[in-house]
Amino acid sequence: MGRMVDGEWRTEEEMIEHGESGEFEREETTFRDWVGEDVPAESGRYHLYVSYACPWAHRTLLTRALKGLEDAVSVSVVDPVRYDQGWEFDPDKPGATPDHRFGSDYLREVYAQADPEYTGRVTVPVLYDTDADTIVNNESEEIMRMLDVAFDEVATRDVDLYPEGYQDEVDRLIEDIYDPINNGVYRAGFADSQRAYDNAADDLFEALAHYDDLLADQRYLAGDVLTEADVAMFTTLYRFDEVYHTHFKCNRNRIVDYDNLWPYLRDLCQTGVAERGEGTPNERTGSEATRESPGVADTLDMNHVKQHYYRSHGHLNPKRLVPTGPNPDFFAPHDRDDLPGGPPADLQQ
Repeated sequence: MGRMVDGEWRTEEEMIEHGESGEFEREETTFRDWVGEDVPAESGRYHLYVSYACPWAHRTLLTRALKGLEDAVSVSVVDPVRYDQGWEFDPDKPGATPDHRFGSDYLREVYAQADPEYTGRVTVPVLYDTDADTIVNNESEEIMRMLDVAFDEVATRDVDLYPEGYQDEVDRLIEDIYDPINNGVYRAGFADSQRAYDNAADDLFEALAHYDDLLADQRYLAGDVLTEADVAMFTTLYRFDEVYHTHFKCNRNRIVDYDNLWPYLRDLCQTGVAERGEGTPNERTGSEATRESPGVADTLDMNHVKQHYYRSHGHLNPKRLVPTGPNPDFFAPHDRDDLPGGPPADLQQ
């Protein structure tokens, strides 16, 4: 792993920052302009750089799919395994693509294109403005919000993940789940002291228990409607049992052990997917679901997820061996249809 310093790639720089007590500290993102405010939302103008493996990038892929922005916002997908040279484009790897915009070998070249003197980490997701020839934003929460709100007029599905009457609650939920859950798994996995790890694990499982109780009587985090808060929660839960439980030592419980979080996760996985039946299996998910309309399942690639975490983090997994299990069935019946609310009509079969 490495970072850019004054536009040059350095592999010797320490990538994982820690506080005095050994707690993991996430570095702030740099590009923070907004489509809809600083630049207009136009179909075909923006390009999204992502990894199927990364939960932060997955948020943006999910929002793009749920809104029906596949034709409006193009995508390039990096190789899931990240070594000393950073995120790489390798179209020979299943699920990865070339850099459709510049033909770059590495994502850092895209950052240098936007800022030849760039200093900082090279991360996904990246929302690139092809007209202005620069990065608009590389903060996942903000890209998720822009794709949901600013691009609404060019979306092909009538899906509102930040609806009137729920916005304050959605903002509160996204903030509340970020530190103990979304970032909490990293705080545990990248902790540099027992105390930092214990604190992170306690926060994580206390929060998971809270939301398991919350979801006993309501279908989604904000109540009866699917929102950005569910998108933000989903990408962590989806990776939990296959990666975070083992690789990041978040092994007090699995998601499949929770009475409500587990069916909630299956419900979200199947949003926009037809019932089980005849159809072409999704090669990335291994599901037998028929996918007549794109939805959440179209953004899933557990192979990318496991290859990335277990092979990229040599300091945690020196042999870089990738476990063969546990293979939870995300497409088993979830029995949450009896709860109030449900997905938007454009995401129902």
